[in-house]
Amino acid sequence: MVQKNARIQDVAREAGVSTATVSRALSNPELLTEATRESVFAAIRSTGYRVNRAARNLRTRQAGAVLVLVPNLGNPFFSQILAGISEVIGERDYAVLIADTTDHASAGKRLVDYFRDSQIDGMICLDGSLSSDQMQQFDDNGVSGKIVFACEWVHGSDLPSVRSDNVCGAQLVVQHLYGLGHRKIAHVTGPQDNVLTHARREGMLAERERLGLPLRDEWIIRGDFSLKSGHDAAERILAMEDRPTAVFCASDQVAFGLISTLTANGLDVPQDMSVIGFDDIELSEHYVPALTTIRQDRRALGTKAAALLLERIDPASEMRDAPVAPVMVDVELVVRRSAAPLRI
Repeated sequence: MVQKNARIQDVAREAGVSTATVSRALSNPELLTEATRESVFAAIRSTGYRVNRAARNLRTRQAGAVLVLVPNLGNPFFSQILAGISEVIGERDYAVLIADTTDHASAGKRLVDYFRDSQIDGMICLDGSLSSDQMQQFDDNGVSGKIVFACEWVHGSDLPSVRSDNVCGAQLVVQHLYGLGHRKIAHVTGPQDNVLTHARREGMLAERERLGLPLRDEWIIRGDFSLKSGHDAAERILAMEDRPTAVFCASDQVAFGLISTLTANGLDVPQDMSVIGFDDIELSEHYVPALTTIRQDRRALGTKAAALLLERIDPASEMRDAPVAPVMVDVELVVRRSAAPLRI
């Protein structure tokens, strides 16, 4: 029965446990048996007990919040990563703050201030383009141990990261197109200095070399993961005398822009040109034609990054400052209708 202004003692009495056990269920539920956890949470629901976050945070000297940095909140790719982060962080009763890093000019100082002002306990960064000066500010202010990268990472940094196997994903694309008979394969990249761009290009080039595929400089087209860069790449391909028969795009958004422009200019995808993306965002399955792409387990990127951060900001954890090797998340090729056997 819901009680007005229920106290922790009321929850303990309802569940038949001690108040210490109730506190443990709220702060470290993994330390309890499943039966005890269920009993405590049932009692919380029954009594209507609510945690006094302000008092708890003051007592533990924690902010009770985690900041997530996103390079572009308008990009649908990040939705499932954020959902995974929120799922894990919420279970530990932390709030999730989200910031867009589009304005990099003052990002370093502003981010450090979140820690200085005791607004956050830790940070998950989905943006690998933070500058060396910004990273140095984290070191200088002693907060590097409270930061985890997800999806992207900063080249040369030893901060923990959770990332998809981008090299393998690119290799799978080239293997699939090769199996369909394609030998003239173009690649539209991501931003020039992006770590994902380099990893996917590395995998693509390595697999081309292994298979002995030809490579022309004009078949490597710089993009930026956007629809517009796909449109621009299509315009360049249409102007080529020696056109590729297939295109590997560094993101699904690029693939959508490419396909729409090719189609508007009278080419059929996949009969005249095969196209494969990377990410498997929600629209990929419903696009026309449905996009063959590399699926990243975006939710797993979020849940694993959140779990890793919680372990590092836990005052009782032995992993707080320990070096951690990058956590790799497997990818898979999802075959749909945008790639077809080469027409002779």
